[in-house]
Amino acid sequence: MAEAEDQDWQRLDKWLWCARVAKSRAACARIVETGGVRVNRQPTDKPHYKLRPGDVLTFALGSAERGVVRIWRVLALGDRRGPASEARLLFEDMSGDSSA
Repeated sequence: MAEAEDQDWQRLDKWLWCARVAKSRAACARIVETGGVRVNRQPTDKPHYKLRPGDVLTFALGSAERGVVRIWRVLALGDRRGPASEARLLFEDMSGDSSA
């Protein structure tokens, strides 16, 4: 039996959208497609990557000059794109600073 999305795993682009990394799911997919995301230290360019709780994401936010590298541990899968307070429950910021 195939795994059911949103129970055991979630598409990387959809999770990034639920975590409010970008305003649209298409923008989240572009971030992944350009090679800007690593999952468990492995680069991926596949928006359909199966993300699971416990995975560690590394990605840059912002411009090349002022970009901030984020390291997030996935705590939960997103049910919906809710407010920022709800999105913060999806991950643990391991970046080393508190400006998330």
